[in-house]
Amino acid sequence: MEDNIKIDEFIKKVQAGKKGELDLSSDEDLSIAIMNLISIEEHFFFTGAKTGKPEYFDLLSIAREMRKDLLKRIIKDYEGEVWCISKHLLSASMRLMEVGTKALTKGNKQDAEDMFKKAYELYSLFWGLNLKMIDMGNVKKIEENQIDKKDEDKKTGIMSKLGSMVKYAIDCCKE
Repeated sequence: MEDNIKIDEFIKKVQAGKKGELDLSSDEDLSIAIMNLISIEEHFFFTGAKTGKPEYFDLLSIAREMRKDLLKRIIKDYEGEVWCISKHLLSASMRLMEVGTKALTKGNKQDAEDMFKKAYELYSLFWGLNLKMIDMGNVKKIEENQIDKKDEDKKTGIMSKLGSMVKYAIDCCKE
């Protein structure tokens, strides 16, 4: 029952966002763009290192500044290392998607599905953290599968719960 209350709170937050506070559809698109900018930064780094041409590092710097500016649109309020955690959650999610896609191309469907599941879990964790759906003040005091101390469903994993919330709230096809 308490899990439903948490989901109800999340739905209210999303509905408030539809009135101008949050634009989760655009934010989802923006998060994917940020993932790609992180990847571009990595490619400029490796290309610069492999070719010995420092011009690539200049391009890396441009991509990095753009990525930082865009990330500020999603992550408005953060504490400690939440900014870096968020960046790395997006980056790891993107890499796992790529590994999964390569596995799928090679015909390894089971490995691909495992990579896709992990990528989505990290992506959901990014949103759970940045939409403040995870009560960080009580993280050490709750059980493994709880979102917060009010969450009585201890059987369903936290990633599954966050994934369900993200599926409901973030739909890139909503115009």
